[in-house]
Amino acid sequence: MESKLDEARERIRSVWDAMAPGWESFRQDLWELSRPVSEWLVERLDPRPGLTILDLAAGLGDTGFLAARRVGETGRVLVTDFAPRMVAAARRRAAEFGITNADFRELDGERMALESECVDGVVCRWGYMLMADPGAAFGETSRVMRPGGNLACSVFGAADRNPWASLVGRILVEEGHIPPPVPGSPGIFALSDPKRIHELVTRAGFASPDVAEMLLTWRFPSSDAHWWVLTEMAGAISPILRGLAPEAQAKVRTRLGETAQPFRAGDGYAFPALCLNAATRKPG
Repeated sequence: MESKLDEARERIRSVWDAMAPGWESFRQDLWELSRPVSEWLVERLDPRPGLTILDLAAGLGDTGFLAARRVGETGRVLVTDFAPRMVAAARRRAAEFGITNADFRELDGERMALESECVDGVVCRWGYMLMADPGAAFGETSRVMRPGGNLACSVFGAADRNPWASLVGRILVEEGHIPPPVPGSPGIFALSDPKRIHELVTRAGFASPDVAEMLLTWRFPSSDAHWWVLTEMAGAISPILRGLAPEAQAKVRTRLGETAQPFRAGDGYAFPALCLNAATRKPG
């Protein structure tokens, strides 16, 4: 069992390392899309001057940088990611923002190389759902957090509430390019059930979480822009799309254009995107 988890972890690391250039080149647009989620998370995290905050599966680090401004010069934010190229991109992003109170580290969220009770709070935007064993990750989060610390995290809601990503996935299944997803396997919809979030969080020793829906509208100025995001930034889907033969890729794109018609807005799309944001506290 553990060997299979290790294989899954390496696949996930490889995929997200390959996604880092796309994320970095799209960083301004990505921040506009994700900012409401990050602001909600940091507000519920409530980082105060002098505290140490862990940004887990940080990607480009934008959420952690919001926290960095609130902990001030006497506090620190540890910006971490499983993928080395994401960590490098986050370091460059920090320089753009003028962030000086952040440290950067490659970190496996399921097996954190950190001392117990070494941070005051943890924030994780769209990370736990991608981990091979999210239960282990929540357990590690509890271990490294001091009693009384806050956890704020976000995952994506159900597939049918996130057509920006689920439409192409369904087409790939129907065309026989990928198998149907296995329930509970890592992926952006792996934690789309609030009951599952509650179960994992409380099992790890946290208080019952407050889980709130956040419905966003993600706008893409053209079908080309949406396709670029899917092929350069969309995790496990991107290498599948890029690996298709030209004829097969063209067919998938044509079908996507047909199924996405209800979301047309001018030359592009306005897709609903549902996130589940959760906040809880470690007793103590």
